[in-house]
Amino acid sequence: MKNTMTRLMLATAFLVGTTGASLAEVKLKLAHAAPETDLQQDFSVFFQEQVAERTNGEVTVQIFPQGQLGNDAAMIDGTRAGIIDIAMVGLNNYSGLMPESAAFTLPFMFPTRETAYSVLDGDVGQSVLDKFEDHGLKGLGFPENGYRNMTNDRGPIRTPADVEGLQMRVNNSIALNDMFDALGANPQQIPVAELYTALETGVVDSQDHPIGVTLSFKFYEVQEYLSLTRHAYAPLAVAMNLKKFDGLTAEQQQVILDVAGEAVDMQRELSIAKEDEMIAQLEAEGMKVNRDVDGAAFQEMVAPVWNNFIEENGDTLVNAIREASM
Repeated sequence: MKNTMTRLMLATAFLVGTTGASLAEVKLKLAHAAPETDLQQDFSVFFQEQVAERTNGEVTVQIFPQGQLGNDAAMIDGTRAGIIDIAMVGLNNYSGLMPESAAFTLPFMFPTRETAYSVLDGDVGQSVLDKFEDHGLKGLGFPENGYRNMTNDRGPIRTPADVEGLQMRVNNSIALNDMFDALGANPQQIPVAELYTALETGVVDSQDHPIGVTLSFKFYEVQEYLSLTRHAYAPLAVAMNLKKFDGLTAEQQQVILDVAGEAVDMQRELSIAKEDEMIAQLEAEGMKVNRDVDGAAFQEMVAPVWNNFIEENGDTLVNAIREASM
């Protein structure tokens, strides 16, 4: 009897030890496309440190920046497949899976950052995060990429006429493609990882990105003019493999959700605080920056882009965003 009890105690100790080891071995791969100098890396490092601290090392996060695990589309596919655990990409990259989500990136949708935050963090944004689950993902939040601004090699952009004829690199957003087409540019879709070379070799002569991306990817080396057009707000989206999330303990899940929310707030604050500094850095690197943009003229010119989106996807989300913005 004594031997039997001893064996049971040893077996129990072994199981407890194994369980503890398994908890300690939860390792998450977090991927994003930006260089380590970008605010996306600041988000990632905060997330990494806080998750490890609040789970007492039971959950650790390994960061893969600068597209090490593939471009945006590959990171989304990899996260859905469980090859990657967490991906941070522009929300526009989900328009293939969730076409209606492109409403957030329509030109001039959000007049201020505060308006964007209110909508993204409220019921409207949560409704989109909930839809990630239909695609095997757990939506964790919307960090900031920032307002998109145009750069080019021809001259300052002040009115819509200044865009006409530019060979404009665009992302996969249908709305932005339609916008530049309406402005008379020649939009070309090129992955961001290939954009520097495309600008350097003259494949395209212009592009649009938030200030932080223009700086971190060093586009100032191959572009002369930066025009603060602020023509579209660009949210990022952080999503986790749903099965991986569901496999965590309830306590670990709550840590992931809490830390993601805090990381979003932290990264947005950094984005606001550093924007003027980043613009000054771009000027110091030789870029000519103009702020005298006729925003009203641009809004009038690109109004058909909204009509096209609504005809294709309906107006439910657009109206919800508008209502939540009031």
